Amino acid sequence: MNRDHPWIISPEELSRRLEGEANLRVIDLGDADTFARGHIPGSVQIPFEAIIHSDGVIKGLLADATELSRHLEAAGVTPETTVIACDDEGGGRAARLLWTLATAGHPRAALLDGGRDAWITAGLPTSTELATPEAGHYPVHYTAREETIATRDEILRHLGDPHYALWDARSPAEFSGEDVRAARGGHIPGAVNLEWTWLMDNAHDRRLKDATTIRDKLDFLGFTPDRCVITYCQTHHRSALPWLVLKWLGFPEAKGYPGAWSDWGNAEATPVTTGPA
Repeated sequence: MNRDHPWIISPEELSRRLEGEANLRVIDLGDADTFARGHIPGSVQIPFEAIIHSDGVIKGLLADATELSRHLEAAGVTPETTVIACDDEGGGRAARLLWTLATAGHPRAALLDGGRDAWITAGLPTSTELATPEAGHYPVHYTAREETIATRDEILRHLGDPHYALWDARSPAEFSGEDVRAARGGHIPGAVNLEWTWLMDNAHDRRLKDATTIRDKLDFLGFTPDRCVITYCQTHHRSALPWLVLKWLGFPEAKGYPGAWSDWGNAEATPVTTGPA
């Protein structure tokens, strides 16, 4: 997939672009009640449930292509639309949409840094009016699966392979096995724990920390651009933000593991490690 758009956009830059860029759509995946009380003018809400799929105990699988098409088209999105994704939780839901769009080969999409809250704190205008965009036409095809998706089988094949690195974006308690959210607790052998919230600057509306600070931390942990870095959490919701950050920082091989621990921890034969990092 050839990208021709930056991965991150600030509220201030988005405000400027909304004034003169017709083929731009803000997709909000945040809470519906707070969206109703005030949102970015012209933005359209898509429920987070529409961009994920479940199979029994395995959650957070790739969205059904037909269902995703329906929601994107209702939001006025076409393959040529520039999509700006936002939420009100620090970027996890929005990044999951961006990962999904990347899997569909969509080249023009970005995360609103800090989301809806950063927009409001910046003093930018909000609206309670619901946008009614003209329906788009978007037959979704997941043409970039191998570029964006890591499967359980792929991870199993490459356990111990120095080219591969596993970023566990869950809490330390989940990583150690103290907080069990599947049939088994713990983590994938060789994974390194860096909770997704570390990426956020809580003193600055949960915008991302600066690139140098993040890059230095990742380098210290062994996440370097010469490796294939796979991000996972419980369902590849939280870990979608680390995936996006890797792409923003120029990592050529970054993948997300849909299903994530709900897949690995509920499988019968997958190896599991417990204990703190």
